[in-house]
Amino acid sequence: MHRKVGAATWLRGTAALAVFALVLVACGKDNNGGEGTSAPPTSAGASSPAGENFLWYMVTDQAGLGDKGFNDLAYAGVQQAASDLGGEAKVIESTEQAQYVPNLEQAVAAGATMTVGVGFLIADAMHEVASAHPEAKFVLIDAVSADNNGTPDDFSDDIPDPNVQSVLFKENEGAFLAGIIAGMTSTTHHYGFVGGIEIPPVVRFLVGFQAALKTVDPDAKVDVTYVGSFSDPAKVKEVATGYYDDGADIVFEVAGAGGLGAYESAKEKGPGVWIMGTDTCKDQLAPDEYLTSATKDVQGSVFKGEQAVADGTFAGGVTTYGLVEDGVGVCEKTFGDLPQDIQDAVNSFRDRIKSGEITVPSTPEELDAFEPPAAA
Repeated sequence: MHRKVGAATWLRGTAALAVFALVLVACGKDNNGGEGTSAPPTSAGASSPAGENFLWYMVTDQAGLGDKGFNDLAYAGVQQAASDLGGEAKVIESTEQAQYVPNLEQAVAAGATMTVGVGFLIADAMHEVASAHPEAKFVLIDAVSADNNGTPDDFSDDIPDPNVQSVLFKENEGAFLAGIIAGMTSTTHHYGFVGGIEIPPVVRFLVGFQAALKTVDPDAKVDVTYVGSFSDPAKVKEVATGYYDDGADIVFEVAGAGGLGAYESAKEKGPGVWIMGTDTCKDQLAPDEYLTSATKDVQGSVFKGEQAVADGTFAGGVTTYGLVEDGVGVCEKTFGDLPQDIQDAVNSFRDRIKSGEITVPSTPEELDAFEPPAAA
């Protein structure tokens, strides 16, 4: 099937991502957990070829598995550890923040070789449990585990927990490249952004996107809404539909499992609108309306931490992945379908960011001071 953008015609793929086939087949969501309790852990994996009894645990954020993004990618990394390093992959799903501490404690009590905690909102619980169990090892995605009075991304005066590998991403850099694609595609110069909760990783996505629009579409209008949850697809769909009805032709969702509602909206609107995603390629969700995603290698970062434990080289502290580390980017699966001028522009900006010529803002304050770079 072909769609036109200006004079260019390009193909939309419909094949689902292999990683989601693995995740969704192996670990469907278990809804048997009662209020205030975790769902029973599910497991997948093979016996260790070296005879090690590795237990690779993961505690989800409130969206749980099935978000076709953040949580599913993290669990794919856990499953990769079971497959490549041996042992079992286990997941404990959370439905509310009150479950984070008991769920992490459950993993430690079960003898986890490593426990992965997913999401900014689990940071305080991670610090509490990691401090109480210095012998245990953890990976925390999207925040820093440190005694910092509730500001996990501001740890300049604090020492991160030594038994936690805290992983951050430069979402703003990947979102900048996605914004270049959007800014060179839109015909209305009107965009919608729908986020789950206004936390630093989500804000970095927004700021990088806005910086790109300042660069290639100075007439851009960006409407911004936070729905207050990462698990409310009905609300996200309502917001996205309102954006499209109001004249936006591109919606950028950063709403976790709730973001699935934005793809439903785009499909219902049909030709003339586009949907942009986060974390991974999501073209299978709206094949004809999908534009790109600002991606994060969550799976790879999880697996690297687990491999370090297996190798005996694990070290706590903070690790940050950006374009230089190939930890963020845009959907490569559909990148070749974009018009050549857009591909060329993205590749040029990617190189200039990697070289240090361009520094992409990561906060609203930095965005205000950002001077758009000249085209290559």
